[in-house]
Formats: sequence, C-alpha cells, structure tokens
Amino acid sequence: MGNGALSGAVIAVAGAGGPAGRAALIRLAEAGATVVGSDNNPERLAEAVDAARYARGGATVTGEKVDLLDLGSTRDWAARIEKDHGRVDGLVHLVGGWRGSATFAESDLGDWDLLEKLLIRTVQHTSLAFHDALQRSDRGRYVLISAAGASKPTAGNAAYSAAKAAAEAWTLAMADGFRKAGGEAGPHAAATILVVKALVHDAMRAERPNAKFAGFTDVKDLAEAIEGVWSKTAAEVNGHRLWLTEKP
Repeated sequence: MGNGALSGAVIAVAGAGGPAGRAALIRLAEAGATVVGSDNNPERLAEAVDAARYARGGATVTGEKVDLLDLGSTRDWAARIEKDHGRVDGLVHLVGGWRGSATFAESDLGDWDLLEKLLIRTVQHTSLAFHDALQRSDRGRYVLISAAGASKPTAGNAAYSAAKAAAEAWTLAMADGFRKAGGEAGPHAAATILVVKALVHDAMRAERPNAKFAGFTDVKDLAEAIEGVWSKTAAEVNGHRLWLTEKP
C-alpha cells in the first residue's frame, strides 16, 4: 500500500455509509490504512466502500452491517477485525441522527428515546468493544464526532444536545482510562472528540445553491481532521475536544 501516513494502520468506521462516513473511508484509504466500515444500510455502505476502493486503487476497504445497538454484536465485530488483520488502530464514530422541536416546551421525549440509542448507546458499545484492542495498539485512537450544541444547547435541541453531551462525557471517561493506564509515561492510546457546528456536503449545496452554510464543516474537511488525529501524539489529543468550528 505504499508509504501513506497511515500505512499499516487498521481503522474501523462506524456509520460509514453516510456522506461523512464515505469521505472518511476515502481519506483513510488514501492515507494507506486498511479500513473496515459498518452501517445499518448495506446498500449505502457498499457504495461508500466502492468509492473508497476506487479513490485508492488497491486499498483494502471492506464493510459489513453490524447491529451497534447490541453490545455482543459490536464486540464480535471488533474481534473479527483484530483476528483478520492482526490489530486495530482506530475506531471513528460517525453514527448520527437528529430530532428537534420549534420550542423547548414542544420537546418530544420520543425524540430522546431515539437519540439515546443512536448517539449514546452506540458510543458506549463501540468504546467498550474496541477499548482493549486500541490499548494494545501503538497508535490506538477512538474518535467521536460531536456537535457544538453539546456545549451550548438551544431551546429546540434539548434532546439532541443532551445526547451529544452524554456521548462526549462517556468518551472523556474513556480518555481518562487511557491516561491512567499510561502512568507517568503518558497514554499511548487516545480518545478524542472532533466538534462541528453541522456538516455539509456536495449534495446539500446542489439542493440549496444559495445557502451560506455558515460555520458548517465540509465532510471532506472533517475527513482530513480525522486523519490528522493520528499525526499527533496520544497525549496531544487524549481527552481533548478539537474544534472545527468557532467555540460557542
């Protein structure tokens, strides 16, 4: 696979079938990594995997449908990756979802029921399933994509912002575990958070050609930032929020 920045690395991407997942698969494959994606939509996942393979001829990019709401299935996925490739150097968590309301008083707790599963439970499962393999790696990284709203919630986004904040707290707890495991030498694995206001991609711009998308992060720029997590030491990124938009 040549001498890309991530040559030899094995990186899993959860939620790989969406626009951000597709961009991440492509960028990581171009950097030389072996990439293993999962998504709950097999057709969308297959298209993303094909795009990454095409972008980087000869790249090892695979995908499978995994029930990330089931801890056992998620652990099995992590174990298969390590068995098949001998190591796991990263898990990029891109599972998303959004529900909101016009006002705080109109908040629907049914939205919370959904977002708790999508935005919190999947983070819990992937972090627990991949923790030990990342700790065994010499460059293990757990990368959560979060939203600025977790730090400054708005009235109509109570459920979404609260779920994102909980996912961040869980990830930071994982980071503290890596810190403690490293002792005086410092962590050699890291859990970090990339924060965006919202994401934008080419199809969105085509649908709304006059929209400004102020403060939004393009999925290609997000993918570049994801790759960049591995260019820094574990101590530089572990337990940190890396802002890709203006802090609220």
